[in-house]
Amino acid sequence: QYRERAYRRCRWVWEKIILGRNHKNLNNKLEEFRKSAGMTQQELSNNANVSRKSINAIENGIYVPSTVLALKIAKILKCKVEDIFKLPFFALGIF
Repeated sequence: QYRERAYRRCRWVWEKIILGRNHKNLNNKLEEFRKSAGMTQQELSNNANVSRKSINAIENGIYVPSTVLALKIAKILKCKVEDIFKLPFFALGIF
């Protein structure tokens, strides 16, 4: 029981400190790419046909976009999906 609590505590610290604003299963650089393209969240959301809140939630690691939305965003920002969205190394079974 102690070991389980210690593991959960370490996991929580890992997610808060290391991952920061990224979702536990997906790291993203959407805000960085969007700003370098000179776009606001509203402009990106209009082009992708989603709400501004959706873009904000993705940037803050609250929401993981669908494959279709991720592809739309990458096309709008003129980059590859893999440039914006990456799996954390522990999701690959390394951690």
